Amino acid sequence: MKRILLAHGSGGEETQRLIKSLFIKHFSNPILERMEDSAVLETKGKIAFTTDTFTVSPPFFKGGNIGKLSVAGTVNDLSVMGARPLYLSAGFIIEEGFPLPDLEEIVRSMAEEAQRAGVSIVTGDTKVVPKGQIDRIFINTSGVGEVIYEGLSAHNLQVGDKIIVSGTVGDHGACILAEREGMEFELPVESDCRSLWGMIEKVLTSGAKVHAMRDPTRGGLSAVLNEWAEQSGVEIEIEEETLPVKESVLGLCELLGFEPTHLANEGMVVIAVAPEDAQKVLEILHSHPYGKDARIVGEVVSSENSRVILKTPYGVKRIMEAPSGELLPRIC
Repeated sequence: MKRILLAHGSGGEETQRLIKSLFIKHFSNPILERMEDSAVLETKGKIAFTTDTFTVSPPFFKGGNIGKLSVAGTVNDLSVMGARPLYLSAGFIIEEGFPLPDLEEIVRSMAEEAQRAGVSIVTGDTKVVPKGQIDRIFINTSGVGEVIYEGLSAHNLQVGDKIIVSGTVGDHGACILAEREGMEFELPVESDCRSLWGMIEKVLTSGAKVHAMRDPTRGGLSAVLNEWAEQSGVEIEIEEETLPVKESVLGLCELLGFEPTHLANEGMVVIAVAPEDAQKVLEILHSHPYGKDARIVGEVVSSENSRVILKTPYGVKRIMEAPSGELLPRIC
C-alpha cells in the first residue's frame, strides 16, 4: 500500500506530484490550476470570511469523514451568517505513513461535498510531519462567502421569537462517541454531516424575518441557546417533548448519562424567527430533504432574565445549563 512520506511535504518533486495527481485532480477549477501563492477572487458587496481546523478522531465515521466534515462545517459557518459560500481553502497536516488510498478517499469526499454545496476549493497547503507528531491527519479550511441576508446575530433575539431546529438533535456527537468506543446498536448511530446552504438559502430568500441562525457544533443545542440568551439578554423556554431526538441517540445518552442537547450536530441549524413567520419557515424546511424533521421547539418568553428554561412533559421547569468541561474530545 502506498503511504505518505516526509518527502511529500518537502516542497520538491514529490510534493508537486502529490498536488497535481491528487489535489488538483479532485479539486480542479481555473483558479486552483494557476497554482499561484494566492488565489485572486471576484465578488461584490459584503463578504463573510471564516476558518476552522478539523481534528476529528476517528477520521472516518458513519455518515462521513474528516474531509466531508471540513467542507460542510465551513460552508455551514458561512451559511448561518447569511452568506452564499463561494470559495474554500484546504490545508492538510498529514502524519508520515498515512495510507495514500485513505487520503484519496478524504480528498474525493471533499470534492463531492464542495460540488454539492456549490463552492470551489481554490487554494491550499500540505505539510507532512514525522510519525507520532500528530494523530493521522488534520485539515484546516477557510471560506469566503457573499452576504445576501444581513442582520443575523446572536444579539438580535426578540421576545416572541420562535426557536426552530431543522433536524434531529445530537447526531454527530453521538456517532463519534459510538465509533470511538466501538459501540454497536441495533439502530445505527450516524452523523448528520452535510452542507446546509441549499436549505438555508430558501429560508433567507423567503421574506421571513429571521433574527439569528447557528449550526450547533461543539456544545450542541444547549450551548447555542445559552449563548443567544446571554448575548440578547432574553429568557428562552424550550419544550422538551418537542425536541426531535433519534431513538439510537437517546439510547446512547441514557446508557452513558449524556444530554442529547449537549451533543454536536454537523448538519442541523437552529433558527430564531419572528412568530408570524415561524410556520412559513417550518414549511420551507419540511420541503427540503435535510429539513424533514424540523420542529418549533420553544420561544423567547421575556427580557427579564438571560437564561434557558427546559419544560418537561410533566410541566416541571429546570435550567438548561450550557455544557462545561471537555464533553467529547475532538468531535470535529
